[in-house]
Amino acid sequence: MARVQRGDEPALNELLERWRPRLFGFLVRRVGDVAAEDLFQETWLRVVRSRDRYDPKRRFSTWLFQIANNLCRDRGRRRKVEEGYKETVREQVQHDAGRLEAPPLDLRMDIHRRLAALPERLREVLILRYYHQLPEADIAEVVGIPRGTVKSRLHSAVRTVRGQMADEEDEA
Repeated sequence: MARVQRGDEPALNELLERWRPRLFGFLVRRVGDVAAEDLFQETWLRVVRSRDRYDPKRRFSTWLFQIANNLCRDRGRRRKVEEGYKETVREQVQHDAGRLEAPPLDLRMDIHRRLAALPERLREVLILRYYHQLPEADIAEVVGIPRGTVKSRLHSAVRTVRGQMADEEDEA
């Protein structure tokens, strides 16, 4: 990032390519394929615009995910988050239906459905922890909450998902 701050354009391309898979995966899980591309581009635009404000004492990954997470939150404020996410999941499932075989699609639909059912505050910490393996301290920084709150939200999210699974087993 220091090279990017000095205006080294190839360094920006290197960063972009290095972080593309993880950042795009994070955005897809947060908002779905349909909105992820726009938010991905907006995140990098903000990285470029704010490069002078980047503090090299911070981890780049934390700063990058914080920008992306804030964009997701802003998007959620503009729309009804739960309804918008569920619609995005339906679009994702329709999009994937032609590309995937039945068992993987069923599993993917189940995961998307469970994530969509979680409140945003639980969903964001769960995605950062289990899909992106961020430590609790980094999640706290990205989301802007104390580390203890991250722990309690992770616990609540896991308990909620397990409860959903148990309820479905009881129904079956």
